[in-house]
Amino acid sequence: MADQSSPPDVADVPRVTTKTVQEMKEAGVPIAMLTAYDYTSARIFDSAGVDVLLVGDSAANVMAGHETTLPMTLDQMIYHAQCVVRGIDRALVVVDLPFGAYQGDSKEGLQSAIRVMKEAGAHAVKLEGGAAVTDSVEQMVTAGIPVMGHLGLTPQSIYNFGTYQVRAEAEEEARQLRKDAQRLEEAGCFALVLEKIPAALAREVTASLSIPTIGIGAGDQTDGQVLVSHDALGLSTDFNPRFVRRYAHLSDTIADAVGAYVADVRTRSFPAEDESY
Repeated sequence: MADQSSPPDVADVPRVTTKTVQEMKEAGVPIAMLTAYDYTSARIFDSAGVDVLLVGDSAANVMAGHETTLPMTLDQMIYHAQCVVRGIDRALVVVDLPFGAYQGDSKEGLQSAIRVMKEAGAHAVKLEGGAAVTDSVEQMVTAGIPVMGHLGLTPQSIYNFGTYQVRAEAEEEARQLRKDAQRLEEAGCFALVLEKIPAALAREVTASLSIPTIGIGAGDQTDGQVLVSHDALGLSTDFNPRFVRRYAHLSDTIADAVGAYVADVRTRSFPAEDESY
């Protein structure tokens, strides 16, 4: 008879759901989350065992070359999400609601979330903010849409912050973050991203919530971790915060491969006879 206290073998879960990530938190199994923006990368990440794929508005930076995430539109997010959803068999697909798609009022936020779910086939949406967005969260959850929250450094508010420095180091901001985390859970969020906050605070918030937390630059005691895939794979090399670990250096690998291709074309060694008809 299997040991009922042993953690579930999440690699064997045929489809990760919001219930799965909740069970992972309860069993102490860390949740692996990574961003994805296209069909090909989604297929690779899904087959490699990533639990949650975030279609992030960071596409504005790594796919479109913008300085911030603010220029992303809802239509663009839906397009990227459609591509990712077509590439997965197992992972839970969460889609960022972009700046301007929910901040105006909760009804607008609900309509934005409905579009993401219907047109992209996504499994959940993510939005940034605390008390100010709880009405939106409640309306979405009531409509049957799973919502992931996001506190700490919220990139859509970067012009308000004026810096990418660590958030909630001062006690007043830390106190507000604790309150916001509780309010988001009460509003119905199924999980919460904690970005660039002190590790001790992230550990405290994680212990205080019944829903999973996903950290990025928030220490190792959250219930899971997320990175931007372009950073983790070394495709983007001009962004080097201390929380990024490069698991590959694909920028160099791709440049070498393309350089070899160009050289073969120049010397007419490609295509060879056996590559021709």
